[in-house]
Amino acid sequence: MQGIWKVGRLARVLRDRSSILFNTEQLHAIGVSCFSLQWRYSHTNLVSSSCSALYGNPMQMESKCQRVVSSLKCHVSQRSSYSSKAIDVGSGSTDGSVPNAETVKEIYEKILKSIVDQKTAPPNAYLWSLIAKCANEDDIKLLFDILQRLRIFRLSNLRIHENFNCALCQEVTKACIRVGAITFGQKALYKHNLYGLTPNVGSAHHLLMFAKKHNDVDLMVDIMKLVSKNELPLQPGTADLVFSICYHNDKWELMCKYGKMFVKGGARLRQGSFDLWMDFAAKMGDVDSLWKIEKIRSESMNHHTISSAFSCAKALLIESKSEEAAAIIQVFYENLPVSKRQSITSELQKLVNEWPIEVIKRQKEESRKELARTLQSGISAMVDALSSIGAKMDVNVERVTIGV
Repeated sequence: MQGIWKVGRLARVLRDRSSILFNTEQLHAIGVSCFSLQWRYSHTNLVSSSCSALYGNPMQMESKCQRVVSSLKCHVSQRSSYSSKAIDVGSGSTDGSVPNAETVKEIYEKILKSIVDQKTAPPNAYLWSLIAKCANEDDIKLLFDILQRLRIFRLSNLRIHENFNCALCQEVTKACIRVGAITFGQKALYKHNLYGLTPNVGSAHHLLMFAKKHNDVDLMVDIMKLVSKNELPLQPGTADLVFSICYHNDKWELMCKYGKMFVKGGARLRQGSFDLWMDFAAKMGDVDSLWKIEKIRSESMNHHTISSAFSCAKALLIESKSEEAAAIIQVFYENLPVSKRQSITSELQKLVNEWPIEVIKRQKEESRKELARTLQSGISAMVDALSSIGAKMDVNVERVTIGV
């Protein structure tokens, strides 16, 4: 009777197969069921006769089951192609991988033969291997050509309207960066493209990291235009990369432009981004901008870092508020563990010897002398006020007036 119940259960599953998302485990289970039925039919006359009476000839039933299962396996193998995990669908190897000796051109031709001549979906391992093997711009051109062909094949033959998943698209971007084909990499950011690529901020980050490595401000601007145009969500990591590029290439206005974009877009900036933004404002002597940034920072951060605290102190020195500047540093100093207090003295030395020169040279010619006098007296007063915390040091007045 268990055999009868098994046949009935299998028949119901097959009748309702359109509502089930078959995976490899389910297909394996069905295959085992058919094998189990075959064994039972060949060894149990009672089950065979009962099944024959209720469902027709059991061996015919078994044969039909096997044909349906075989068809379903083929269908699932096609639908599951190009996922982020390679599946063996008869590629000629035990793990569905591509031999290491094959070139990009050879893999390209294999995929092309499969979709054009055989009208079947190639193993997704082929595409992943092709991406990994790209070594020059010609390889990238072949990659994008086959991506376009695969997109058409998926639409017309498999009725798959979705783009390739984000993981694959990021690997395509990384391959473009690896060989220096940045123009192709930027195509991965377009919402509407011919290649079935899914634009995502992860791909944008890979391109921004390349721009950061090469100090390429123009590339960063182009990438951010694509991010905005294609409505990719701004992330804290995006701000980290953009601010770093602007900071190290002395692009203050550009940093402010993107800073406003991130804040307006709802990106929750990390403390590191605020530190760079505020430090740059202090170097520029842009007090108004610094206090606006500090207001935004204080809404999401409970405590200062040493960088943000000293940036605020510098703004107060420019405003001739040396006592308030000393108070900020003293409070921060007292809240630090004893083991880290030495960093305050080091940062204070930079404020005395390096920052005045930097901020003065960035001012208009007519206002430099006045700012130099302000900092000359203000820094001396601040250091005197900090003597209670052991930060005694000599202020080199001549160093403060350099550049005037």
